[in-house]
Amino acid sequence: MKAYRTNIRDVPFEKGLREDEGWIDMQVQFLIDKKTAGTDNVVGWTVLKPGARHERHLHTNCEEFFIVIKGKGHIYDDNGEVPSGEGDVIFSPRGVWHGFNNTSDEDVVLVWGWMGAGSIEDSGYQIPKAK
Repeated sequence: MKAYRTNIRDVPFEKGLREDEGWIDMQVQFLIDKKTAGTDNVVGWTVLKPGARHERHLHTNCEEFFIVIKGKGHIYDDNGEVPSGEGDVIFSPRGVWHGFNNTSDEDVVLVWGWMGAGSIEDSGYQIPKAK
């Protein structure tokens, strides 16, 4: 193995993230993942325009963290929604519901990562079952 380096300007936005799977108007980049770096972890960059959100979801096969770099909104957790802003660091263990809603009129920028899965498919990504 060797070190892997990329630049955010060289990584395309992820295509195929569907609204019916909880990805609402998000600009997502997988900066480091299994496909690019051969790792079982992911480091990502997401921009949520005003009104964009990542609906409640969980991962059965990995843990997730995200850091609010810019902006503010609400974090989804097991208790509903709670305010969040710049500098917040959120950790979600496997199987814990989480998400983010940009409730402001400015962009929100998140740096995030999955520990233990190098792709969406490997992460065990799930959204709530329809009622």
